[in-house]
Amino acid sequence: MSFARPLVDMRTRPTFLHKFFGGLPGCPEFETVRWLNRRVGANDPDHFRRATDLDTFLAEMTDAGIGTGIMVGRSTPTVRISNDALAEIVQRSKGRLLGIASIDPLELGEQDALAELRRAIGQLDLSGLNVDAGFYEKALLPHDDRLMPLYEACSDMQIPVCIMSGPTTPDLTFNDPFAVDIVARTFPKLKIICCHGFYPRVADMIAVAFRNENVFVSPDMYTWSPGGRLYIEAANGFMRDQLLFGSSYPFRPMRQGVEDLGAADLTDEAVSRVGWENAEQLFKIGKQARHSVAQRA
Repeated sequence: MSFARPLVDMRTRPTFLHKFFGGLPGCPEFETVRWLNRRVGANDPDHFRRATDLDTFLAEMTDAGIGTGIMVGRSTPTVRISNDALAEIVQRSKGRLLGIASIDPLELGEQDALAELRRAIGQLDLSGLNVDAGFYEKALLPHDDRLMPLYEACSDMQIPVCIMSGPTTPDLTFNDPFAVDIVARTFPKLKIICCHGFYPRVADMIAVAFRNENVFVSPDMYTWSPGGRLYIEAANGFMRDQLLFGSSYPFRPMRQGVEDLGAADLTDEAVSRVGWENAEQLFKIGKQARHSVAQRA
């Protein structure tokens, strides 16, 4: 299936962003990236070795049919990516990449975390906040009181928050979509993006999205894992306005994700909503920017 426009990829990270993403052959993280690619059905587990710098990364996006990439940072005890480094890559990408700031409130404390959020959005021009609730030194549920000031600030600034989830959460007890329901009802104007879709709790995640129109789901690579087709089924109904396409590169090939979306049993309306329109509305990607991206792609 060919698409009317280049897609918006909700979850993509260059390998050179951090060794966690497989940019350093021979280290344990490199082998972990290959392992996870195999686990999620990548047709080429070594694909991530091709793009070694920003130019080759952007070229791979273009080749796959992706116009804009949402680059989600991380700040956990094992993966620290500075918001400054993220912003520098965004600037060099000339509109092809948007950056999502990442903040560890347990490391910084409440006031410093809020100050860093304001700096990341106001000065660095990043586009949202990533929360790695279950991955901090002390694992948190998404509705933990220590996260509430960050959610409130994001709601006030009208920026989306990404909540990390999924089967790689160190303690699966904290991979709980029902906790998102509490956040969504506490902050009804806050746009919440559930990265990895809290897989494998697919039906529970869909129920939370059904109850809360401010909850968006980005199951990315887990869309194509066992049971993940329920996300597609839901997108042909009420969830077409709340599902987001994501490749999850480097943990799965960009082109394979795009081809899988094209082969999914989605209505034309659902394809356009999931493939680009929902993300464009969330991140305020304007018509002029979309046109310039389409020209490059």
